[in-house]
Amino acid sequence: MAVRIIVEPKDMMKKGLPGARGLYHPDFEKDNCGVGFIAHIKGKANHQIVADANQMLINMDHRGACGCEANTGDGAGILTAIPDKFFRKVTAYLGFELPKKGRYGTGNFFFGHMEGERQRMKDVVEEMVAREELIFIGWRDVPTDPIRADLGPTARAHRPYTEQPFIGAPSGMTSDAFERKLYHVRKRITNQLRLMEEDFYACSLSSRTIVYKGRLTPEQVVHYYPDLADLDYESHLAMVHSRFSTNTFPSWDRAQPKRMMAHNGEINTLKGNVNWMYARQGHLTSKHLEISIAQPICEPETSDSGNFDNVLELLVLSGRSLPEAIAMMIPEAWENHEGMSTAKRAFYEYHANLLEPWDGPASISFTDGRYIGAVLDRNGLRPSRYCVTKDDRVIMASEAGVIPVAPHLVEAKGRLQPGKMFLVDFEQGRIVPDEELKNQLAAAKPYEAWLRDQQITLSEIVATTDFTLPHDEKESLIARLKAFGYTTEHLHFILNPMIKAGSEPLFSMGNDAPLAALSHRDRLLYDYFQQHFAQVTNPPIDSTRESLIMSLRCYVGPQGNLLAPDSTSAHRLRLDNPILSNEELAALKGMNFRGWTASVVDITYRVADGSRGLEQAIDRICKEVERAIWQKHSVIILSDRHVSRERMAVSALLASSSVHHHLIRTKLRTRVALVLETGEAREVHHHCVLLGYGADAINPYLVFESAVADLENGVFGCDVTEEYLVQSYKKGVSKGILKVMAKMGISTLQSYKGAQIFEAVGLDKSLVEKSFSGTISRIGGVTYEDLGEEALHRHEAAFPNQAEAQQLDNPGEYHWRSHGERHMWTPEAIAQLQKAARTNDRETYYAFAKTVDESPENASTLRSLLRFKTGTTAIPLEHVEPTAEIVKRFVTGAMSLGSISTEAHETLAVALNRLGGKSNTGEGGEDYFRFESMPNGDTKRSAIKQVASGRFGVTMWYLHNADELQIKMAQGAKPGEGGELPGHKVSEYIASVRRSTPGVGLISPPPHHDIYSIEDLSQLIHDLKNANPRARISVKLVSEAGVGTIAAGVAKAKADHILISGHDGGTGASPINSIKHAGLPWELGLAEAHQTLVMNGLRSRVTLQTDGQLKTGRDVVMAAILGAEEFGFATAPLITMGCIMMRKCHLNTCPVGVATQDPALRKKFKGLPEHVVNYLWMVAEHTREIMADLGVRSINELVGRVDLVEENPDVRHWKTQKIDLSALLVPAESLYGDVPVVCTETQDHALVKSLDNTLMALAFPALEQSKPIRLALAVKNTDRVIGTMLSNEIVRRFGEPALPEDTIWVKLRGSAGQSLGAFMVQGVTLEVEGDANDYVGKGLSGGKIVVYPDRTATFRPEENIVVGNVCFYGATSGEAYIRGQAAERFAVRNSGAKVVVEGVGDHGCEYMTGGRVVILGPTGRNFAAGMSGGIAYVFDQDGAFESRCNTEMVNLERVEEPEEMVELHEMILRHVQYTGSTVAENILNHWQTSMRKFVKVMPSDYKRVLNAQKQKQLAFA
Repeated sequence: MAVRIIVEPKDMMKKGLPGARGLYHPDFEKDNCGVGFIAHIKGKANHQIVADANQMLINMDHRGACGCEANTGDGAGILTAIPDKFFRKVTAYLGFELPKKGRYGTGNFFFGHMEGERQRMKDVVEEMVAREELIFIGWRDVPTDPIRADLGPTARAHRPYTEQPFIGAPSGMTSDAFERKLYHVRKRITNQLRLMEEDFYACSLSSRTIVYKGRLTPEQVVHYYPDLADLDYESHLAMVHSRFSTNTFPSWDRAQPKRMMAHNGEINTLKGNVNWMYARQGHLTSKHLEISIAQPICEPETSDSGNFDNVLELLVLSGRSLPEAIAMMIPEAWENHEGMSTAKRAFYEYHANLLEPWDGPASISFTDGRYIGAVLDRNGLRPSRYCVTKDDRVIMASEAGVIPVAPHLVEAKGRLQPGKMFLVDFEQGRIVPDEELKNQLAAAKPYEAWLRDQQITLSEIVATTDFTLPHDEKESLIARLKAFGYTTEHLHFILNPMIKAGSEPLFSMGNDAPLAALSHRDRLLYDYFQQHFAQVTNPPIDSTRESLIMSLRCYVGPQGNLLAPDSTSAHRLRLDNPILSNEELAALKGMNFRGWTASVVDITYRVADGSRGLEQAIDRICKEVERAIWQKHSVIILSDRHVSRERMAVSALLASSSVHHHLIRTKLRTRVALVLETGEAREVHHHCVLLGYGADAINPYLVFESAVADLENGVFGCDVTEEYLVQSYKKGVSKGILKVMAKMGISTLQSYKGAQIFEAVGLDKSLVEKSFSGTISRIGGVTYEDLGEEALHRHEAAFPNQAEAQQLDNPGEYHWRSHGERHMWTPEAIAQLQKAARTNDRETYYAFAKTVDESPENASTLRSLLRFKTGTTAIPLEHVEPTAEIVKRFVTGAMSLGSISTEAHETLAVALNRLGGKSNTGEGGEDYFRFESMPNGDTKRSAIKQVASGRFGVTMWYLHNADELQIKMAQGAKPGEGGELPGHKVSEYIASVRRSTPGVGLISPPPHHDIYSIEDLSQLIHDLKNANPRARISVKLVSEAGVGTIAAGVAKAKADHILISGHDGGTGASPINSIKHAGLPWELGLAEAHQTLVMNGLRSRVTLQTDGQLKTGRDVVMAAILGAEEFGFATAPLITMGCIMMRKCHLNTCPVGVATQDPALRKKFKGLPEHVVNYLWMVAEHTREIMADLGVRSINELVGRVDLVEENPDVRHWKTQKIDLSALLVPAESLYGDVPVVCTETQDHALVKSLDNTLMALAFPALEQSKPIRLALAVKNTDRVIGTMLSNEIVRRFGEPALPEDTIWVKLRGSAGQSLGAFMVQGVTLEVEGDANDYVGKGLSGGKIVVYPDRTATFRPEENIVVGNVCFYGATSGEAYIRGQAAERFAVRNSGAKVVVEGVGDHGCEYMTGGRVVILGPTGRNFAAGMSGGIAYVFDQDGAFESRCNTEMVNLERVEEPEEMVELHEMILRHVQYTGSTVAENILNHWQTSMRKFVKVMPSDYKRVLNAQKQKQLAFA
């Protein structure tokens, strides 16, 4: 089916971006990219710099993207110094003469093509130049050549008219003052033309630099702008950027570089950063700038990079140096860095009082003409490699080798380190080392003294304030608990377990209860908010294993002037934890400390005011807070302590967020700390939402009262104190907050606070706009009055007319309970499904379908609020697509071997293979024997092989035996989190499949460590397609706001298939807050993905699938109507095999043998393939019957047919009646003409361009006859995934053993591209003379890799970087020898490879489970975090290794066992033989001395298991 054409795209698009439509919103746009620069260190300008920059752009083309038009790029550009010689030449032809270099400014201005409109805008420009008392010289039309550039239709349709104004400085004006005046001119023009809603954009306006950019591919830039090809166009620097946008809507103005920077990454905290900057505008002053002209500082309708650039400009032009401004915005992870000097810590801490970090994965290049440099985020999540030459050039880019450099000219090769800055100072003519630069910044002002004299700590306030604790009213405790919505489940399932364990409790089997917006019960406001999480465009973080970059420390209270730093800016309150004890809160209330006082604002209101009193109370609270600020109070405490029979509380969330946004609007928010004294907040999610909407600290007093009461009743035992209860609760909540922050890739609470990283699901849009401004809310819902009504119900239940309430309710929200909260899987539904599946009884199936499809009054899902339209013309059932064809579209969910039993896993595979559908391995690998057919013709082979972050069992043979390879970006039950298989579930069999050790727990990292951005995902897709060209490459996403734009990016990254998973499924163990409050229903995500893909013209390239509590034919039809072509089932098939929803999957105690590895319990498994087959066949038949009634013949015809459904008017509950699903039912429309809405074409993976095609042709004798062969070829950075397609061909011919060692030996010279030797098998050896980029040896499967610098190079390899980030990630076997250092995250999740390297960056050997790693040089921080197996030998020459190692899971020992000495010696000897390493040679020459300097890194659990195995062997000997 095709969609209608939109004749006038301009109607739907503004500045190249479409407006909000359906579930799509332009705010969801994201981008990643390739960045780089080249410069002459001494500042000598020449044209070769510009030419090389162009070549750099072209050589990073694979890091950018195109949409549905190959010649319309996502954006590319070049920033250079002002080319004075060139401009003098071209302006001479125009009849005007330029002043001296530096005395004039210019830039590229984008205008519309209408001449009259353009002239009006040019008049405005000239007027603003005059206002700033500058000299207008003239205009120049910038030559552009869309024909030679082969500009695509869409780029051409929105192509601006480009002109350059030339503006002179009056005599006597300094260079810096002139730059500020040009800034004023640009801001005046932008603000004026924005009011006129004109189509205008100033790429830059400066006397130092200029930007040429547009909606171009890298190769088009110089062709489109002939200026750049002119030999007189000379510059001493050039910065480039190639953009990969998630959508195909990138506009000309969003291309980069920006005015001062180019950004590869994503700012996760953008909304909070922008809100805080807006709030600061009220009291910013500068002696250099007119702040009123500069406002708004963060310009609307710009990207995260654009906003960053706005603030960076402000900081620099107001008097800070460019390096200082960068260090403020992207600080190092200083909070937990014990090795950092006190002076540097003081610099960072002082500036943390002025500005919150712009947090997220980022490699940012920056320049102002005097400096050029780059900075990396605190966790090192983007690649940045540099090369310094002997002829004074410096080259930095996302990859090595983007510009060829003769090896003998190389002075040094390195990489940007986490949090570090690389800086070239052209005035000094040198590279300034990071340590020297930071020491200079730290010494510039007396930051230590300022902090010592001015900073306030909570402990000081507690120690110096006389305070009285509130009296605990035990007699009213139950009533107050009920008034704030506490239940027995909250106490027994959440609070008490968290206090006992100091961590949030786990849950399993997903969430089958309704969202708050669909619940018939009164729910707290927090339940209407769903957490966002990172997927694809930025990575989540492991807050446990990478705790060194995480911080809860915040600075609260009145802020100083950001633009005029002095000692008073440090006069703020430091909070190391946002959760306050009762003592700390009481001290704050009573303080009069160094000029600080607090004001308490009551957030309760009279019960007599009824539900309408809520909004009135909010308005009153905001006024009282504002009054307190004008009375100079430093802290405002919003308190609900006065709840009683006569007074009810405004939700602490509603009160604090309303106040926060009111103060932002009035520009008062930065003048006060906002603290909550509330009985409402208790769960991790509650605290996260409060902080996310601006609260500075929270005192959950009722949690402490309840815990003390339980202590007195013996719940916590006799040895526990009240202080312990408080500290344990704070510890559990703190860990939970850090984990929620980390889901979004945010490492500091200071950045998370106010960032509003949530979607409101079921709240009225006017309520959201007033109290939660800027929050996504797409389906409408309850109003202030409705929330007041719910609060009134709770209050009346707490304080009934007759007497006080005596006990808490048990609503059955977490476990099904008769007459409690509704659940989709009731005992009745489970029994009906099991009977239907086991007896193949259609009548029982339809009874089950009736039970779970629900009547409107019991709607528990969004789809249950819809109904099929009547009046459609039915067709005979025999005209509908056959059942046997429909079941081929069915798949089972990704449940790993390990999370469920072998019997259950294999049963699902057999069943789906019988049907012609697909089962999914999950992330636990698959036993090779299952690839073979059984005697009866069945097969236990899973057609879908999942590739998850743990890479368990992911070998070339595993990948080769797949029909589909699924990249798991997130999991419905816990999006943004990793997983952990406890040791008691890692049996010998599970360990053998996962390439690990029996009895040792396994960790799945939250992110794929080779996917930190969209272009990284594109690389993995390319890797897997090379590993198995026959397989379909799938990407699994979880539903959230913006998943449509992510899906568009995934389609552009060449995925063949996209799964949109719902939030409510999953066997995996997960914290309760993730199961209940992260992700969205699949209906929203699927519809948004379908709408956005169609809008992009990309829908025909990918197959869409969905899953998440699909149960019946009605679900399948609804999913197809909303855009799905394939359908996943997980919980239901488990139930057919015997699951009874005990929710004990993570405990290994499943009583029916489905989700356990316990041999005794597994014997209780009674499931059969026939049960699953029967059920899914009946679902397909049910689907056909509905299709016949709707008059639809095939699933393909059904996809996207939203005209067949409507919102059900029979929905009767007052809450569900207010849900508006109209955005869900908007027909998909394309901006690119008549396009299909199902997958009709195959992606072009460009495999024909692979160097492996040449290798396979040259290696033909080895492939045919196993004859050894040696090859030699040149290599460059665009040659990616070398050896992978060759390895696939080897296993296709020879099977899993592959070939004898070194059968095919390939010598490569140059800079190898990404994923060198990925999944490479035994028999292939790659020897690289030169260097290599990221992901060397990813998934190595028996092959051998050798890398060493060019023999003619003169630098010391052991001091230089020769391979990039994340090398040997998930390697399962093989060996490698690296002569030189590797960058970050070396040998992450290595499970079997033997590797030697001469130094590694941060996070080396993280999550390692097997193999051996020898490191003959320095290591970075956090070595061995999460390492549970294998051994690392580290040559600790300086004796400092222990301080850089994470010893939580490992022991540091000496190498003493004879077999270990032999092993180590042999690996180092082979390193010398393969690489000629002088470092290794020296170690061997002084072996006895060297041996004493080696540290053996031994995982403690691994050692325990190995010792037990030895004892067992001795016992049998």
